[in-house]
Amino acid sequence: MPTKRSLPPHPRAVVTGAGRGLGRALALALARRGGRVVVSDIEREGAEETARLVREAGGEAHVVLCDVRERSAVFALAEAAEARLGAVDLVCNNAGVAVAGPFEEVSNEDWRWVVDINLMGVVYGCQAFAPGMLARRSGFILNVASAAGIVSTPRMAPYNTTKAAVVALSETLHAELHDRNIAVSVLCPTFFETGIMEASRGPMSAREKGKASKAMRLSKVQAPDVARAALDGLERGELYVLPMRDARVFWRLKRTQPQAFADFLKGGIERLAKVLLRGRA
Repeated sequence: MPTKRSLPPHPRAVVTGAGRGLGRALALALARRGGRVVVSDIEREGAEETARLVREAGGEAHVVLCDVRERSAVFALAEAAEARLGAVDLVCNNAGVAVAGPFEEVSNEDWRWVVDINLMGVVYGCQAFAPGMLARRSGFILNVASAAGIVSTPRMAPYNTTKAAVVALSETLHAELHDRNIAVSVLCPTFFETGIMEASRGPMSAREKGKASKAMRLSKVQAPDVARAALDGLERGELYVLPMRDARVFWRLKRTQPQAFADFLKGGIERLAKVLLRGRA
């Protein structure tokens, strides 16, 4: 059974990739709990806007720029957060990017870019913040993956691979750190508006991008809903947080009828998006 634990009344938190999308939504959800939030992003403008919104929502905000590709920068972020907050109750390893397209056409440069951010950025975040939590025997780690980490759609190999690795890392830490009073959850949403497609790389066709963007736009579950579900799931002690019904259905089908689901995925991202759009019309 999951072990339920509540975040402190005024959680001291760090959110990476907080300049927009889900990162901003997580920061605002924490602000509404009276949180003290280190808003971290690689770009100052978005981070400063998020910090302004956090303060308007009743929270405390500190901006610390960080490129999660650099281990030293993530450790510097942890030091800055400790200095500003005294300690960190929660780290949200949220920063992420997308690379998609036919496997044989994706460049090594794009592979390295997505691995460095989506996977190693999360690894560094856990390495940097876990020691303080272990010393205090208290803490929460939220790693943001994607339904792509459990449901591997064709023509998204780099993204799928990194998100699946984040799921595996979270599973491992959930088991390792449980007895030391540190909660670990991995968030696996499907489509919602984040701006990730605009910054994506790789040889993804305009048609595929359009289908994915439409599915994001029409989703009934958007960033604020995902953020609330993430924090609620973390407090309930859930390892896997799947805010969208379609993700839960696809994951169940994959586990119970793996070959049938593999055959379904042969239709690619356009077929998947078509199914999602039908359910959201």
